[in-house]
This record gives sequence, C-alpha cells and structure tokens, in this order.
Amino acid sequence: MSVRVLVADDQALVRGGFRMILEARADLEVVGEAGDGREAVALVERLRPDVVLMDVRMPDVDGLEATRRIVASGSPARVVILTTYDVDEAVFAALRAGASAFLLKDVRPAELVEAVRVVARGDALLAPSVTRRLLDRFASVLPDPAGPPADLGRLSEREVEVLRLVALALSNAEIAERLVLTEATVKTHVSAVLRKLGLRDRVQAVVLAYDVGLVRPRSI
Repeated sequence: MSVRVLVADDQALVRGGFRMILEARADLEVVGEAGDGREAVALVERLRPDVVLMDVRMPDVDGLEATRRIVASGSPARVVILTTYDVDEAVFAALRAGASAFLLKDVRPAELVEAVRVVARGDALLAPSVTRRLLDRFASVLPDPAGPPADLGRLSEREVEVLRLVALALSNAEIAERLVLTEATVKTHVSAVLRKLGLRDRVQAVVLAYDVGLVRPRSI
C-alpha cells in the first residue's frame, strides 16, 4: 500500500519538483497539490493523505495556521514543515502547532523520500535532542506555564517520569538504564504516555513537557 502525500507550496515549480521525486518511488503517491494553506486544509479533508509537505510561508493562510487547523480537525495526516532556514521561530511554532518534523527545502531527494516514509510510519523524524535544542533556543517566546494541565493527571507517577526523561532527550535505552527497567517496559510506558495525552510522537511529547513546565529551558 502506497503512502499518500499532499504537497503544499505557493511555488508551482517547487511542488512539481517534489512530485517528481516522490512519484519516482513505487511506494509513494502524490494525491494533490495546494498553493496556499487554506487549500491545503480543504484537500486534507477531501483527499485524506498520510503525509503533508507544508511550506511555512504561503499567502492567505500560511503553513503554521494550516497545520493548526489540520491537527485540530482530528486528521491523522502527519505534517512535515518545509523551510528555507535551518532553525527559526517558524519551525518552533510549527512543532508546537502539531507538526511532526521539518525539512530544509534544499533537502536531497533520497532524504526527502526517507523522511516521508519515516513520518508515515508514525515515527518522529526529529530526535528529541534536536527538538530540545530548538525549544531551548526560542525559550524566550515561551509563556510561563500556568502549571500542569489536568491531562497529566491521567499519567501514573512512573509515566510522568518517563515523559520528563523523553523531554530531556534520553533514548529508550538510556531511560531504561536510569530507571532500572527493561527497554521493552520503557517502550510500553512511552506508548501509554502518547496515547493518554493524545500526542502523535515523541516530538510532541517534548513540546508538551516544555509547555507544562515539566522541564525548563537550558541557558543558551
């Protein structure tokens, strides 16, 4: 079964280039193209893609607002943000809006293909360490948390601790060693955290941990 991809970018040449790269692979299918965020949201609802390649800066509705609307709609589509800049506030905002990853627009074809496959599988393309560096860099724009939301009450004490360690960029193996657990048990706890909090992947877990004050930014 092929991975269904929607490409959203206001430049037709960019959309066409991504389409050519993706459709050269038998397991990937571009089901549609959008020239702005509003069109992207409508096409996600109609075409139900697995992955959306979303440009940040588009006219009318930009990629950030489009990502928020897609996530809020309950769509299972994973959003990969496309950006010209390595790390900027737009990328930070996109991750908080619900994007699963970001890619530079000059990404190599093989890397683009692999990124789509990884995100479609439900895995996080960004390592927690990358997400943490990004959030640390833009910590100044984070509002002071008003305290943990009620949602954290759904977690056991052990699950809260696992969430904190995920947000500190520890791998499952490192968490297992820290808590004296098996790696399989840690995986079970991570899956439970994501399920109970309605999070898509570990990237979103890191963002939430920052938002609720479970971990605090490091000095830059």
